[in-house]
Amino acid sequence: MTTAWDVAATVVDPELPMLTLADLGVLREVEVEDDGAVVVAITPTYSGCPAMATMRDDLVRRLNDEGFSDVRVRVTLHPAWTTDWITPEGRRKLREFGIAPPPGTRSAARTTAADPATRAMPIDVAGISPLRRASVDIACPRCASTRTQLVSQFGSTACKAHYRCLDCLEPFDYFKPH
Repeated sequence: MTTAWDVAATVVDPELPMLTLADLGVLREVEVEDDGAVVVAITPTYSGCPAMATMRDDLVRRLNDEGFSDVRVRVTLHPAWTTDWITPEGRRKLREFGIAPPPGTRSAARTTAADPATRAMPIDVAGISPLRRASVDIACPRCASTRTQLVSQFGSTACKAHYRCLDCLEPFDYFKPH
């Protein structure tokens, strides 16, 4: 028997169609209430995310198609979404699609600075330590080189930055950690 969670977990992100909402960590809860209504909780990747309405509509449509007639989607803002919620499978899919995934945890990011104290510093949206301005090693998703260079803090969507690899010379997006 297919559960409401199983169905909701197949819905893809409209801006990153290689990822499901579950891969991205946006899908938080799916509950079936006593009256049979399905309540789905999703968390936006950032406030003002333009894809939220499409995510909601896609969840409702997909669950309706599978026989769940009463579907409600609620947006939950607490706790705030973090790139730490992207699953290992989601990170693999991003890399295979040519997008450099964020570090597994923000504290796990390696910096190129010689001072080990910078390793524990927070990383800003472009992958730069705000206190030392030390670049985080962003690996090229195509050749795995960390000889990469920030081109623009803004990539194809607001959640990505644009980089280029200095070894294979390919441009790529980097999913900004937050």
